[in-house]
Amino acid sequence: MTATTKSDERGPMSERYSLPVLPLRDTVVYPGVAVPISAGRPGTVEAVQDALEGDRRLFAVAQRENVDDPHPELLYNVGTVVRIIQTHRVRGGIQLLVQGEGRAQALSYFREGEAMLRTNLINMARQNPANPGDPAFQALDSELRERAAELGTRRGVPAEALNQLIHGVEDPGAFADLVAFYLELQTDAKQRLLEILGDEERMRACLVAVERELARIEAQEEIQAKVQEELGERQREMLLREQMKQIQKELGDEDERNDVEELRQRVAALELDEGARSEVERELRRLERTSPQSAEYQVIRTFLEWVTELPWGDRTDDKLDLKMAAEILEEDHYGLEDVKDRVLEFLAVRKLQMERYEADEEKEKEEGAADDPANVGDEEGTQAGEEAPSESSVPAPTGTRHDDEGVGRGPILLFSGPPGTGKTSIAQSIARSLGRKYVRISLGGARDEADIRGHRRTYVGAMPGRIIQGMRQVKSKNPVFLLDEVDKLGVSFQGDPSAALLEVLDPAQNSTFTDHYLGIPFDLSEVLFITTANYVDRIPPPLLDRMELVEFVGYTEKEKLEIAKRYLLPRQEREAGLRREELVMDDESLLSVIQKYTREAGVRQLERELGKLSRKVARKIAADEVATVTANEEVVRDLLGRPRVHPERMAPTDAVGVATGMFYTPMGGDIMFVEASIMRGKGGLVLTGQLGDVMKESGRAALSYAKAQHEHLGIPGDLLEDREVHIHVPAGAVPKDGPSAGITMAAALVSALSGRKVRRDVAMTGELTLSGRVLPIGGLKEKILGAIRAGITEIILPKENEADLEDIPEEVASSLTFHSVEDLDSVIRIALLEEKKEGPGRSAPESKGTHSPSRSRRKKKDSEVTAQT
Repeated sequence: MTATTKSDERGPMSERYSLPVLPLRDTVVYPGVAVPISAGRPGTVEAVQDALEGDRRLFAVAQRENVDDPHPELLYNVGTVVRIIQTHRVRGGIQLLVQGEGRAQALSYFREGEAMLRTNLINMARQNPANPGDPAFQALDSELRERAAELGTRRGVPAEALNQLIHGVEDPGAFADLVAFYLELQTDAKQRLLEILGDEERMRACLVAVERELARIEAQEEIQAKVQEELGERQREMLLREQMKQIQKELGDEDERNDVEELRQRVAALELDEGARSEVERELRRLERTSPQSAEYQVIRTFLEWVTELPWGDRTDDKLDLKMAAEILEEDHYGLEDVKDRVLEFLAVRKLQMERYEADEEKEKEEGAADDPANVGDEEGTQAGEEAPSESSVPAPTGTRHDDEGVGRGPILLFSGPPGTGKTSIAQSIARSLGRKYVRISLGGARDEADIRGHRRTYVGAMPGRIIQGMRQVKSKNPVFLLDEVDKLGVSFQGDPSAALLEVLDPAQNSTFTDHYLGIPFDLSEVLFITTANYVDRIPPPLLDRMELVEFVGYTEKEKLEIAKRYLLPRQEREAGLRREELVMDDESLLSVIQKYTREAGVRQLERELGKLSRKVARKIAADEVATVTANEEVVRDLLGRPRVHPERMAPTDAVGVATGMFYTPMGGDIMFVEASIMRGKGGLVLTGQLGDVMKESGRAALSYAKAQHEHLGIPGDLLEDREVHIHVPAGAVPKDGPSAGITMAAALVSALSGRKVRRDVAMTGELTLSGRVLPIGGLKEKILGAIRAGITEIILPKENEADLEDIPEEVASSLTFHSVEDLDSVIRIALLEEKKEGPGRSAPESKGTHSPSRSRRKKKDSEVTAQT
């Protein structure tokens, strides 16, 4: 803020004029002072715009109350005419710098425009002293400047800036306005100072306010001095108490040291290596030398308690019964065969390792006994050998890790897939099937490296990271440790937690994981780490490289039906207090809920809808309206309301220029329509439907191929001259991208140019090159599931994606005809009708790529992400 010495007299007293009103909250603007103001209220912004279009002047007046919509009766009558010096538009309003020019009195306020207030004003002239050279007036001016300088010094204003403020304004009245603006007064007190027109009277009022402010500051300083003195007394009391404790120790009272001895015994029982034990014992010796009343004592004690509560050697024995583990996994989850196979593979490897490791140890023991001379013909020596075997002859207990063999080292799995597909819940089933303890931490939103590695003990309130906290919580060295939402990790100035996870999830390093708080290595190599994510591409590549990817894909309608019957409906009936016989739902009614009320890859929304249905049935039974409910489709609609999901359906008729494509998102797959139209124009290409860059390039490639091969495709050459091509993908509010719509765009474009209709019962997917080759795409299973829901009966796919058909369920594949193609010519032969053929449902000409897929299953990593919101 700056001050000027401009006069606030503007014209004769009787001149009236009108200005927009700038209402001020909790502040008062004085003449000669430059003030920054934030304008965000609609009326204020409108007033500023009106002033900027005129002479840049506003009437700045304080509000009596701090309200958002000030009425005229809430505004003071006396204010300051200000001029806008600078403006800067910001989010939510305008930043202003205004310069006070003179006092004015509002005669009336009135509304103008949408929310703006205007006022009719008359200027208020300042009353200068009759004799500026009067010694009393000069003494008043000098005293005000000295006391103001003292106040500025007390507040910590730099001497250079303070000197500029004091001596930069020579006019006594203007200086009084400047001091009044900087005083910490209530709004009504500042308003009273503004309304004083006489310079001498206003200077006296400002001097009184300055003296009061100085007195308040002195009182605060006295209070602070007393507080510091009291703190010194407390330190003296602490010293005396310490001396008293030493006297008690000489008298034999050592109860306060019992906790140190207890910690020593607990440390002695830990299975620590030499380096870790040396560090812990050093901290124990420090604890003995430290006073229990000092802060350092509590820091060391807390550290030692953390060390003694960690499972350095405690582990649970794995249940190596493969049959029982398979039954547990099947009991808890339907489907997810790949995940179950991976867990059973781990168990099988673990079982073989343990059995052969123990057999080798037993063999070594027998060979050692045979070579021992004391065991030859000496029964007494044999007994002694049995009582005290060598250390190497003792077989390792179940669960012990053998570094050379890798026994006990757990895999690091990444479960990736859409929400609601069972990633988190199956981790609990894995722990149950293995007989291990289970611990879960959520990493969603974590932005601090210390969340993983902890804080160093030098910080106040330091704690270990969440990995060590989880190990302390579970009390086992080999738990199933779930790191949920690993793709939601953030990055901030405090570090990158995903980088800290590199050591945790690296089997070659996590055996010596060092938390910042502990400062000693802790072995995590026996932990079975499982991470979950919705979007693999959001995980940093170095971290992704350390994990074994297991993909969870969307469930088919048959799988959802089985999950609902086995798990979801019984659970929701229990939560609603219903017995099984009180709500009866057949397969048709469950399918109607799945198809008409949910649209998802998982089953979360399905469970919510079943819960809603169960609660409504419970309400009817509780009100004695019914005893049981048999929910058919009509009852489901009555209880849940109208269907809220309207998926795309197969087109009603074959059409020219409209082809059916397929897409998928993390929420599942579906079909989409691509429309092409030809019109007179300048030969350009228009692409609409909120398409991404990759999808736009597919459209351009399709048009270039059609132009280059127009004779081969049966397109008249003159039709491409002076014609504008428009390709549109409906659902314009949904962003779309990816290369898999290339052949769909080309089919729609060739259809529009040649006049041949596109078959409505055929859906297609594949990337198109400029030479007409069809390249492989990803997400084929999800796309096919979406297509069959829409009623599609034939699918065109790239030749190189044939292997992916092994992932398609048997019941889905048996109802479809697949055409694998290598070039666009094959696509045109299958998808487009001959000119004289009409009507849907005909068989396409035989293509060298048409085939039925094999029924075996195999996972393939999805290589494409199609964005959709």
